[in-house]
Amino acid sequence: MTTSVISVPKPNMLRMIAAWGVHLFTATGAIWGLLGIFAVFEGDYKMMIVWMIVAMLVDGFDGTLARWANVKKYASGLDGALLDNILDYLNYVLVPAIFMIHTDLLPESVKWLTASLILLSSAYQFTQTDAKTDDHHFKGFPSYWNVAALYMLLMNLPPWVNFGFLMLFNIMVFIPVKYIYPSRNNYLRTLTLVLTYLYGVIGVWGLLQYPNQPNWVAWASLIYVAYYLVLSLIPKHNKTAHAN
Repeated sequence: MTTSVISVPKPNMLRMIAAWGVHLFTATGAIWGLLGIFAVFEGDYKMMIVWMIVAMLVDGFDGTLARWANVKKYASGLDGALLDNILDYLNYVLVPAIFMIHTDLLPESVKWLTASLILLSSAYQFTQTDAKTDDHHFKGFPSYWNVAALYMLLMNLPPWVNFGFLMLFNIMVFIPVKYIYPSRNNYLRTLTLVLTYLYGVIGVWGLLQYPNQPNWVAWASLIYVAYYLVLSLIPKHNKTAHAN
């Protein structure tokens, strides 16, 4: 009587190291968020901008790296999506909320109210079961509060105007419009990626010039913002994405 031996494949150590390395790369977002908060407390808005940019770059690339490293297979002991959400809440919500309280970009009487509403509406937005839809969209305003804070800093609009925009964005969180996920968008993908990268490069260059940034940078970048909103709102896009 012969006994068959079932061979168990050895784990691929290099793939595991790469996968866990991607998780570590994502986790550095906590460090950049902490440094951003301290920069706000110190009134060093130039460094706050730097740490915000670093956090956004990490967030922008970690998804691609995670898919390349196949973290779901080689580092399955850690929930990368949960880690990403925790760090996004820190960097996209908490850091800009602290910034808005600490500066004079909002009327003094509504600073805490505004920050509290941002924290609460974003808690709802992040924890919806379909906050990120199956066809790779964000449902409701995707908590780009860090981007809003940077525009407020650069454009120097009246505080009550800033407050009005932030209240509008808070309302938009609860309106179930599907906003595109630029790096995973299937509609006008090439054009969207080109414009997204151009927006990022010009935006980073302009932000790093603060407080001597050219006035045209913030206003010109609104062309991309308008493109993003139109692409998200037009019915044809939503139907096409749903079909995919």
